[in-house]
Amino acid sequence: MITQEGDRLLFDGAVTIGTVPALLEQCRALLAPGVAVLDFKGVTEVDSAAVALALECLREARRRKLALSLANLPDALQNLAELYAVSELLQADPA
Repeated sequence: MITQEGDRLLFDGAVTIGTVPALLEQCRALLAPGVAVLDFKGVTEVDSAAVALALECLREARRRKLALSLANLPDALQNLAELYAVSELLQADPA
């Protein structure tokens, strides 16, 4: 689930192959001027689909000419990004 608080989209719960399609749909619906951060603080579980979700959200923001950053990436997500050699694309800002 994604909720919006101010300029943040907050992810809550699992970000896995089973949840990513709905999360991506939510993210696309919520991405608008004023949204600046994807915050993963409430994420409880990730798999490789989380990497794809983060990258697609960043691409969608770029298409919409929005500046979007990532915050509070779980260690497991950072490890997967390193494994897939995309960690430089998923640099999180300090929370």
